[in-house]
This record gives sequence, structure tokens and C-alpha cells, in this order.
Amino acid sequence: MRFGLSFLPDCTPETKLPHTYFSDALELSVRAELGGLDSIKMTEHYLHHYGGYCPSPLGFLSAVAARTSTVRLITGCVLPVFHHPVQLAAEAAQLDAISGGRLDVGFARAYLPDEFDTLGVDMDESVDRFRETIRAVRRIWTEEKVTESTPFFAYRDVTGLPRPTQQPRPPIWGAAVRTPESFSWLGAEGHGLLITPMISPHEFRDHLTLYRDAFAAAHGGSGLRPRVAASLPLVVADTDAHAEEIAETYLRRYLDVWAEAVSAWDRRESSAYRGYSGFGWMLRGLKPEKLFTEGGAIVGSPATVVDRIRAFNDHIGGVDQILWQIDFGAMPLAEAGQTLQLFCDKVLPVVKSL
Repeated sequence: MRFGLSFLPDCTPETKLPHTYFSDALELSVRAELGGLDSIKMTEHYLHHYGGYCPSPLGFLSAVAARTSTVRLITGCVLPVFHHPVQLAAEAAQLDAISGGRLDVGFARAYLPDEFDTLGVDMDESVDRFRETIRAVRRIWTEEKVTESTPFFAYRDVTGLPRPTQQPRPPIWGAAVRTPESFSWLGAEGHGLLITPMISPHEFRDHLTLYRDAFAAAHGGSGLRPRVAASLPLVVADTDAHAEEIAETYLRRYLDVWAEAVSAWDRRESSAYRGYSGFGWMLRGLKPEKLFTEGGAIVGSPATVVDRIRAFNDHIGGVDQILWQIDFGAMPLAEAGQTLQLFCDKVLPVVKSL
């Protein structure tokens, strides 16, 4: 199993200013590489304190690329429904070149109603727009003189520049949360799967089976293999009690910021997002303790964290990589850095052989 860091800014100006957030995130990225972690991931969002500090994961990861030499750089995720495929393919290929071929491109469908409304994109078209854009980006990376005619974009004889440094293209991942068809589609397409099983880790085992079965049906015998990466909050401290005290404070902040961002779902329905209505009410009623007692966050002393990683991996049916959220809730650098150091020094040597 491999391990990395997953960033999603959830700060308000009162808890952490943008320049401080990015200074901390870049410092943690450098320390992560020195500590033996494999990857750094950043997510795209707009408008809300949940993610809104980072409209461009590719921009942030370019800064990480300039400060590191080995870690993989993962967009986790870019939102293709808000981008033209020619632009997205070119900007990603540029980072692939800057980093010497270290880019993994993760795509997500987007799910915050305010983003769709403000950017003028119809939520009910999001599935088709998401899939068409990914398919088009893949073609631009691997073909020349590409012609497309879709309801969302059209062009003739396009040859994208720069060409990807990795051949034939950077690895592709897709995020799936609640919709079973999303898991099956990603498997059939042969992409890696990004999950955030924070809220209901018990639901994901069946969804991973859907993904792996679809992957095997479409790609069995090809040499390709399914890949699953999970993002989870992590707190490591000298004792379980100290770790739980830290987690309680900052998970509550994280959940409150997240709930504010999804509050539009309290009065919204969409046929493309079954099960999302009332998402904000659910988050507002969720107690932080429930997350680290049921496996939606990993919290404890080094020995406890080792046990909980093993239990999580066994319960969910095995993942290839865990990407840790260690700065959630606008956590100060000192506390996030403590978690990172204890994980790298005392947990990683034990669990990297899982």
C-alpha cells in the first residue's frame, strides 16, 4: 500500500488566510516527500470556504512540482464540467512537462449547486458533460487532428500542445461518491477510482465490487488492473486521548464548513444526483466522534493508527493507496506537522507492507 497527502482547503479568513494556507500546504508537501510518502493531491472548488481557496489544483501542484522531485502530483479532482477539453488537456500536459512526468489526473463530476448555477452549467447535464469531456481530453493527449461535435463543445482538426511527457498519457482517475453507475462507468473505462469514505465507509465495499467487476468485464486479460485510492482524515498524537481531542475540534470545523457549502441541497433535487437532497442536514447532525469510531477518520496513537488502518483496509476490501487529510479544519501547521512526522516515523514503516 502507498500513502500520500490529500488537500482540500476548508478555511475561513478568520481561521486561516489564503497565503498562510498555501504556505502551510507547500511546507507539508515537502515534508511528506522527505518522510517517504508517494503523492500529493489537491481539489478544485469555487465560491465556498469548502475548497474555494483552490480553483486550480494544477496551479497548486505546479508549485509542489518546483519544490519536490519524486512525489506523484494528483488532481483530486479537477471538474471537467467547468472546462473546455482543449484547455484542460493543455494545462495538464504543461504540468506533466514541468514535473518531469509526475502527474496523475483525477476528474470529478462536481456536486455543489452554487457552482453550477454561478458558472451557468446545467446540473442535469453533468453526467454527459463529465464523460464527454474526459473522453475528449484523452483523445487530445493521444491523437492528432482531433474532431469533436457534441452538445457541449465542437472543434475540427485539433492537435493539442504540449504533448504529454508520460506516454501515451498521464494516468487517469475518477471520483465516485454515491451513484452506483459512476463506479461501474469508471471501471468499464479502465480508470483508477478515487473515494472519500468519510461519511459511510460501510457502503463502499459493495461500490468497490461494482467498480472491480466492471473493470474485469471490460479489461480482463489486457494487463490493466483496477486501482483504488481513498482519502481520509488522519490525526496521530502521543496518546489516543490527545489525538481524539485534536480530531474533535478540527473535524467539527471541517463538517461545519462542508455543511455550509452543501446547504443548497436542503432545498434542491436533481435527477443526476439521487440521494443528495438533505446532505447539509446530515452533515450538521454528524458528530465528529462517529467518524473516528466507525472508520471515517483514522485517529489515535501510532499503535492505534496501525490497527485502524488494517481494520479499514480489511473492511473496505482493500485499497491501493490512502491519501491523508492532515490539515482539515484549518488546523495549524504545528499540529498537522506533528501528525505527519509521527505517521512517517512510527506508522509508515509498519503499514507500507500491507
